[in-house]
Amino acid sequence: MTAAAVRSTALIPAPRPAGDDAPGSGTTPSLRDGTTCRAVAYQRVVHRLVRRELRLLADLAAWAPDDEAERTATLARHAELVGKVLLHHHRVERDAVWPALLRTVPDAALEDVRAELAECTARCARIDQMLRDVATAARQWGVAATPPARRAFATACRALADAVDAQTDDEENTLLPLLETHLEPEDWAAIAQSADCRLSAREQLLVLGLAMEDSSAADRARLLDGLSPATRSAWRLFGGRRYRAAVVRLRGAPPAR
Repeated sequence: MTAAAVRSTALIPAPRPAGDDAPGSGTTPSLRDGTTCRAVAYQRVVHRLVRRELRLLADLAAWAPDDEAERTATLARHAELVGKVLLHHHRVERDAVWPALLRTVPDAALEDVRAELAECTARCARIDQMLRDVATAARQWGVAATPPARRAFATACRALADAVDAQTDDEENTLLPLLETHLEPEDWAAIAQSADCRLSAREQLLVLGLAMEDSSAADRARLLDGLSPATRSAWRLFGGRRYRAAVVRLRGAPPAR
């Protein structure tokens, strides 16, 4: 489906400016020195990405044609990509970030932090199941090509977006301040080095664009600084152009950046 065939609608949110372009905004809160604070910046960037894209998917599916196979496939592929990012994020938290945090918090706070982490992990597990429900709804829409199947996909995306909004808000209020205070820089460096997300090269560049789209200038700089030289070159040579084309194809409007 060409970009010109995507109908414009008020249901599609206008691309937002980068975080540091908004009136009165500054850099990411509670960032200290670019070492430990990278963990907090990473969390916030991923949260912002998945919240935005899940809400967009729900809105886009609400008016998509019921039986246009290419459009259905475009939305299903994007849902799958966002799902991969979120599942990976939860796995890194569960297997590496939260254990590292528990090793560094004071003994007096340990039980309270354990309780917070147990609740967070349980909510993330429920979200992971909802991601599978979205994938199932996408496959059923692709096969049935009916209004009820499309609405079921849109409803699943919206329910997931609501759940992710609530979970990430709670995590940012309760757990990210603990990361900012207690996580050791070397622990985060080891986590970042070992966290391998199984995405294709094309998917990695698309996710990079999604992450940078409404990030602050400081977060964009951190994202680019964390890439290999080859990946940075790929982004500058053709990744940004391909990302813009993919967003226009998906949303019918260009990204903010």
